[in-house]
Amino acid sequence: TAAGSRCLLLLLLLLLLGVLGAPALGDPGPLEDVVIDRYYIPKICLREAQMGDFIRYHYNGTFKDGKKFDSSYDRGATVAGVVGVGRLITGMDRGLQGMCVNERRHLIVPPHLGYGSIGVAGLIPPDATLYFDVVMLDIWNKNDKLQITTLSKPEHCNRTVENSDFVRYHYNGTLLDGTPFDSSYSKGSTYDTYVGTGWLIKGMDQGLLGMCAGEKRSIIIPPFLAYGEKGYGTVIPPQASLVFSVLLVDFHNPKDGVFLEHLEVPESCKRRAVTGDFVRYHYNGTLMDGTLFDSSYSRNQTYNTYIGKGYIIPGMDQGLQGVCVGEHRRVVIPPHLAYGENGAGDKIPGSAVLIFDVHVIDFHNPEDPVEIETVFRPEGCNVTTRDRDFVRYHYNCSLLDGTRLFSSHDYEKPQEVTLGANKVIEGLNRGLLDMCAGERRVLIIPPHLGHGESGARGVPGSAVLRFEVELISMEEGVPEGYLFIWHGDPPASLFEQMDLNKDGEIPADEFSAFIKTQVAEGKGRLMPSSDPEKVIADMFQNQDRNQDGKITPDELKLKSDEDREKIHEEL
Repeated sequence: TAAGSRCLLLLLLLLLLGVLGAPALGDPGPLEDVVIDRYYIPKICLREAQMGDFIRYHYNGTFKDGKKFDSSYDRGATVAGVVGVGRLITGMDRGLQGMCVNERRHLIVPPHLGYGSIGVAGLIPPDATLYFDVVMLDIWNKNDKLQITTLSKPEHCNRTVENSDFVRYHYNGTLLDGTPFDSSYSKGSTYDTYVGTGWLIKGMDQGLLGMCAGEKRSIIIPPFLAYGEKGYGTVIPPQASLVFSVLLVDFHNPKDGVFLEHLEVPESCKRRAVTGDFVRYHYNGTLMDGTLFDSSYSRNQTYNTYIGKGYIIPGMDQGLQGVCVGEHRRVVIPPHLAYGENGAGDKIPGSAVLIFDVHVIDFHNPEDPVEIETVFRPEGCNVTTRDRDFVRYHYNCSLLDGTRLFSSHDYEKPQEVTLGANKVIEGLNRGLLDMCAGERRVLIIPPHLGHGESGARGVPGSAVLRFEVELISMEEGVPEGYLFIWHGDPPASLFEQMDLNKDGEIPADEFSAFIKTQVAEGKGRLMPSSDPEKVIADMFQNQDRNQDGKITPDELKLKSDEDREKIHEEL
């Protein structure tokens, strides 16, 4: 029957297979292709090895029984080559394709895809199945370009790196598999060099272009733009792709000058600082990455100096030219106009660009006079103040930045002073001369006519002062050294007229009564004062030479007579 015929044919086929040595049941027989076990796949795989790619990898090669026949680890060097172009045994060529960097595979390579029936004398027997444990370390292609990823970038970027710029940057350098080979952070200093002049590997030269200070980048450099076939020392193998994580700290060009940014300029700027002026200013000094290296605010004291005279770094000498009082200015100074290659102390590195945010408090010139602005002058002003006059005035005193210092309005009475008596600062004394009662002025007083370099209580050293003054009243004064002057010739018998009770001596009350009568009758006048009684008492004390409480004829002398006798006392 048909069914019987089919059973007979199946039996004959089984007998034939047995004669030919067919594998036993459960044996899969010789492998036709490479067996690939991807036992570790990275979470991130940016690239897979393709035919024609150049790769670097490590491997262990064993037989089925686990006996090792070869290992790149034992040789201490990775294997590098092109995949898929016949330079490797076919099984390895196939097994490596599609791998990611850091991927691990087990490969089983049958003999016909390995070393076949010939093997390798003394190493691999004929018809050997080969077992490889492979880790992929690097993949690149001759058509690759630099891979740049911006990790972070400052909001404000006025300038980017160009060829011939000098850069300072931090970096971590790793191989493509993450193996670190170098880091500037571990050295505690930036890497400093010129860009585009051949001092760097080509890939870094290109990768730094267009960066802003403070920017972070990841730069992946293929070997032909790095160290190529030779590698570098023991840390960078031949044909290694390099990954740099870069933070650009600062950069400049040797041709750079000082860069100025006018942050805030007062609407009214009557005068700008020039060479030879003495400037008081506050500042914050930072590096280009924002690191603060110095601040006058932290010392609660301005920095005071002449500009254009070489007392400060050249960049600041230039940067303060033309400032206004009250101006806020940013001064960016390249290192060749600052502290150069050596830096300063432990806070300013060599070749560092410095940024100063400056607030100008005031400035003056040692030749400056008192600046007088008349705000109001009454009509019909015929009588004005002169030296030795006694004046009453109100004032408000402040620094040029508006900081209030003193005011006569804080007291019950106006300020009183005799002009030219060295009772007020010289600038104020000059500013009060030639004023009418009721006149108002603004005085700008430089420190050499104010409180000088040392300042005074509440007044900083070398401060320019601003006074708003109003003259309330004035009284005609007397010459220096006099407490009283006669309007005409004094009486010929002065003692007899003073000695009211004719007892041959003049006590204090008689002396006082006589002087007051002369003043009342317009025959003479006292030195102006808020306390006339004290002036008269001083006059009496000067005449009472033996201090016995009375004046005798021998003691009484006119000031003019005393001057002739070179006795410097007064009447």
